[in-house]
Amino acid sequence: MDLEVADLSAQSVRVIWLRLPPDFCYHFQNVKCNSRLRLQFGQLSVSMIVALALMFSLASSRPAFSQESPDLQYRLVRDIQYRSAEQATSSTNERCRLDLYYPAATNGYATVVWFHGGGLTGGSRSVPKALQGNGLAVVAANYRLSPQVKAPVYIEDAAAAVAWTFRNIAEYGGSTNRIFVSGHSAGGYLTAMIGLDKRWLSAQGIDANSLAGLVPMSPQAITHFTIRAERGISDKQPLLDEYAPLYHVRADAPPMLLITGDREKELLGRYEENAYFWRMMKVVGHKETELRELPGFDHGNMAEPAMPLLLEFVARWDLHQTRR
Repeated sequence: MDLEVADLSAQSVRVIWLRLPPDFCYHFQNVKCNSRLRLQFGQLSVSMIVALALMFSLASSRPAFSQESPDLQYRLVRDIQYRSAEQATSSTNERCRLDLYYPAATNGYATVVWFHGGGLTGGSRSVPKALQGNGLAVVAANYRLSPQVKAPVYIEDAAAAVAWTFRNIAEYGGSTNRIFVSGHSAGGYLTAMIGLDKRWLSAQGIDANSLAGLVPMSPQAITHFTIRAERGISDKQPLLDEYAPLYHVRADAPPMLLITGDREKELLGRYEENAYFWRMMKVVGHKETELRELPGFDHGNMAEPAMPLLLEFVARWDLHQTRR
């Protein structure tokens, strides 16, 4: 779908032109689909235009895995302990738990493991509403938090949650060949760490290259500021070591989509971190890393408009996986 935005300043009007594919007609009863759809708004921000464009783009693409979703029944299994009994402690019993949301009447579906944000010091799991009803499963996992624990415990927990998914999703009808990992902020950092530094999943008996794809949303590419704080280092003092996803760039990693908010609204150079991350993945020969910036959205509110990009990425690479 083509998008054109015209800023008619003299008229205080923004106009969006959307060139629609023929199969988009079912969304509108009174649109002639042999021409472009003209959407005219009053004082509408650029960020809202981008969000609308993403919405229409997602709807028009109609990913293959979501075509059957209106007829699917979904189930939610809460509070699953993903650490083994041998690994259980009071802290793992409290935080090392996940919720599984899945389509109950189908088999072989894709799964997104989702990690919440919160700076590695707060936050709690939830199944994002935008991922519900799309014909895929969502594993929403908690992990232990600083200062109760320190690095690398929360990275190990994230790897254990993904390993649980590999070992158990088939029992619920999902495919182990179609597991994606995503998360926002600290969750995006964990996504990138366990996807690029293979030792964390390897310790769980899983090859990180078995993942179908990674979608870190506004992650730290350098060493996370909470890990720096644990060492007495300021959040304005950059550090790049073994706890930096950027340190582990490699050509054979799973496909990856990096998404950030507006570079002028993001935290402490977060867009630029990811731009360098993207560039270095290209430099080492990784051909399947993409970078998207969401104009007008800051760090805290960029996750919701990023969801259509996540779904489109899953649909695209899920189709690639099933054809292999």
